[in-house]
Amino acid sequence: MFCCPGPPLPAALPLLLLLVASSAPGRPCGPAGLSRDTVLGRPGANVTLTCWDKGPANVTVFWQVEEWGAVGGPRRRLAEGNALLLRRLRYEDSGRYGCYAGGRLLRSLRLLVEEPPETPRVSCYRRSHNKDVLCEWPLRVKPSPGTRAMLWVKQRFAAENATEQWCRYFSKARKFVCRVKVPPGADDTKPLVVSTCVNNGAGGSAGEDRIITLSSILKPDPPLNVTVEALEKAPQQLRVNWSYPSSWDPRFYWLRFQVRYRPEPAQTFTEVDQVMTTWLDIRDALRGTRHVVQVRAQEEFGHGVWSEWSRVAVGTPWTDPGDLTSEMGPFSSQFPVDDGAYGVTLPPELFGDRAAEGAGGAVVKASARSVASPYTFLVAGGSLLLGIALFVGIMVRYRQTWQTGRQRGAKPEGEGQHVLVPLSPPGPPLSETPLLSPSGPLAPRTLHVTNLDYFFSGQ
Repeated sequence: MFCCPGPPLPAALPLLLLLVASSAPGRPCGPAGLSRDTVLGRPGANVTLTCWDKGPANVTVFWQVEEWGAVGGPRRRLAEGNALLLRRLRYEDSGRYGCYAGGRLLRSLRLLVEEPPETPRVSCYRRSHNKDVLCEWPLRVKPSPGTRAMLWVKQRFAAENATEQWCRYFSKARKFVCRVKVPPGADDTKPLVVSTCVNNGAGGSAGEDRIITLSSILKPDPPLNVTVEALEKAPQQLRVNWSYPSSWDPRFYWLRFQVRYRPEPAQTFTEVDQVMTTWLDIRDALRGTRHVVQVRAQEEFGHGVWSEWSRVAVGTPWTDPGDLTSEMGPFSSQFPVDDGAYGVTLPPELFGDRAAEGAGGAVVKASARSVASPYTFLVAGGSLLLGIALFVGIMVRYRQTWQTGRQRGAKPEGEGQHVLVPLSPPGPPLSETPLLSPSGPLAPRTLHVTNLDYFFSGQ
């Protein structure tokens, strides 16, 4: 007898089952198997070890322990009694404990002190196109000695078995690292599923699956040999140089770079993107200020993520040696300086055009204010003008006297010291005698009196 067929399955059900299967971990993740004679204890907890449940009461029992990793070696004797109490367990308390009576071993127990592992939060990256994939995750606390970590990688939506990789713990970095071999010619765009599992005797923990592609996890190493140097006669410029990381071969693939810099002690960086060369000129640096510079790299087409920032490099722009000299000590100069506190004589070249155009423009302005007081110049100028006026006055007076003596005429040859006035007819009336004789052109700014005989004739 045939029954009616059931309702048809949804068309998307096969795809849903495939997604569930692809997202499931590659392997089951659980605690490591423990033997029946193993006692598990957590760090900081108390645990009691019992030799036997029922036994003779008049038999003396004592405990001994074999140190961890020293099987068959010397034993350390502990307390006596059927029960052994261990307080505040540590990882070093792990080992094999035995109870003895009359030198005969009655029972042996293995104590394992472990903490359940942390849930891994894995991240994967690839240093270049021809390097293996590295997957890692950090830990908050150091794992117990028996902790093991494993990673599986397989193609998404594929039924093939996953590739299994053991992971190694690095104590200094406090993280697990797994290396995944990439076969030559692998497609960088195909998605891969990464599963992780960490377990020990206290339990197991599986991390969340990660879906990656080889191109999306590219993360170059930071650039190397970052240096900052000053450019001569450029007080606002710095040149930054760096080199490719050793893990990246620039013959086949290039990197693009990002540079950030800031003057000290500022906290905000200025960033320059899309740098395809291994050098950069900073053109807006602050004069005489030390700058902090860092560089990072990314694949030239933007695949993957940026590298970590490089180590810090520092540099200071070029400074005019004249400015440095003026700050270090005094210079001889004919201009006195009085700045109100202590005397500093600036070099004369700072007052030229070269200083006005260079980095010391501000210094020139400051030095101009520190020159001698203007009252000194006023007194000196007034004295100079007064001296010139006196000199001109003396010269004018001397010239007047000399010209007056010449106009009175030279005495006729043979005449005596005194001139006799001959008798003659009376001269013309005073009204007809001119007071000033029409002599030659007068010299500028000179007063000539030529008719002096009129005043001395006695008329």
